[in-house]
Amino acid sequence: MTILIFIAILWYTGLFFQTFFLHRYAAHQTFTMSKFAERVCFFLTWLFQGSNYLSAYGYGVMHRMHHAYADTEKDPHSPKYDANVFTMMWRTKNIYQDINQKRIAVADKFTKNVPQWESFDKFASSRVSRLVWVVLYTAFFAVFATAWWQWLFLPVAYLMAPIHGVIINWFAHIYGYRNFEVSDTSKNLLPVDFLMMGEGYHNNHHSHSGRANFGIKWHEIDPTYCIMVVLDKLHFIKLKKATS
Repeated sequence: MTILIFIAILWYTGLFFQTFFLHRYAAHQTFTMSKFAERVCFFLTWLFQGSNYLSAYGYGVMHRMHHAYADTEKDPHSPKYDANVFTMMWRTKNIYQDINQKRIAVADKFTKNVPQWESFDKFASSRVSRLVWVVLYTAFFAVFATAWWQWLFLPVAYLMAPIHGVIINWFAHIYGYRNFEVSDTSKNLLPVDFLMMGEGYHNNHHSHSGRANFGIKWHEIDPTYCIMVVLDKLHFIKLKKATS
């Protein structure tokens, strides 16, 4: 039970900072916050994503490219142009690293105002940091795993953020329903998104990318947006009015 609780905590905390900080803030800037609050989010993203930490700059730029080139040959990740989920993951990883390490030229429209903390990113993305988290996760399993099958969750802990990405970037372009006709294959995975904290309303998001709330219909509850409303009331962030 301890292992399952641990995985659930990693799943939802890592996912929250991916959708709240990397996606809705870094990529789409649906809200503003102070520089101090931004730095806190950098640290908490590293704390909860651990061995699979994603840079706000690398993620933000790549995600903007995904929207601009969705389901075309220039899309960083698309089931339409990748043979299978593993080739998509590998290509996405390479593009992300090229962007994050600035090995390729990127148009200004993709980098404008994307938050960066280069010194922290260098540390958080380092092999040393990732290996330390791998050791810590493995040690936790060694202490608390009570059955052999629980060890099957260890690779999930190592690769949580890429798994989150695959669910949306692969499966939410193949399965689900559509509220809007858009030029790409984006779909909403679930009518109530308890699994991906609102990220599963992918068709809604592609149609209205400027909205902080990914839910559209009455039953499409967006847990992340609910938390954002509370953070707005507490003046930790300031929500913007939707632009599209």
